[in-house]
Amino acid sequence: MDETTRLLILAVSWILYGTIHSLLASHAVKAAFRRRFPSAFRGYRLAYNLLATVLLLPPLWLLYSYPGKILWHWPEPVRWAADALALAAAVGFLWSARGYDTREFLGLSQLSRRDLPIDDQAPMSISPAHRFVRHPWYFLGLVILWTREMNAAFLLSAVVLTLYLWVGSRLEERKLLICYGEPYRRYRRRVPGLVPLPWRHLSREQAQELLAMDRSGTCPGSLSE
Repeated sequence: MDETTRLLILAVSWILYGTIHSLLASHAVKAAFRRRFPSAFRGYRLAYNLLATVLLLPPLWLLYSYPGKILWHWPEPVRWAADALALAAAVGFLWSARGYDTREFLGLSQLSRRDLPIDDQAPMSISPAHRFVRHPWYFLGLVILWTREMNAAFLLSAVVLTLYLWVGSRLEERKLLICYGEPYRRYRRRVPGLVPLPWRHLSREQAQELLAMDRSGTCPGSLSE
């Protein structure tokens, strides 16, 4: 199989993964599943996470089995800095996870509930990480992704995944704006989306002011990844 075909198959596999992942997370698909299998809906979130993990294996196998040469090598001091950034991002995942209900996120809490809403409902909250960037996990994932030495397959994957996260974040924010209204609109104006900027962030007091604004809606989760 020639290199172009390998890369095309890899790109298609990532696009299929992202499409399936987004469809299964959509309100329409969840509503249809709940109508058809009401008693099993409590396990939807857990099954969604498990399926997302399994479906990730084929594109990862294609990525790491690609034999292409490395396009560039980080010189030694830069490589240390890149590895340090990736390690800091991994630590950041653990630190920012404190702002999430892990059992809820994994789908374990839902197993013991009855009559679950189609989307998990929660009032707006702003974790420490969300005061600096609207999608902290997306940002940390991008740091890890773009600090690696790359062959053609890894570079292609990095580009596709970056585009997917950008598009996904925009779609997610449409739902958040509908759910939270003006408080989220103001939050969005003051905090960057995917890349933190030193001059755009919220203090703890400013975050509390936003949360204290009158709001009538609740929305899936807290903010977003």
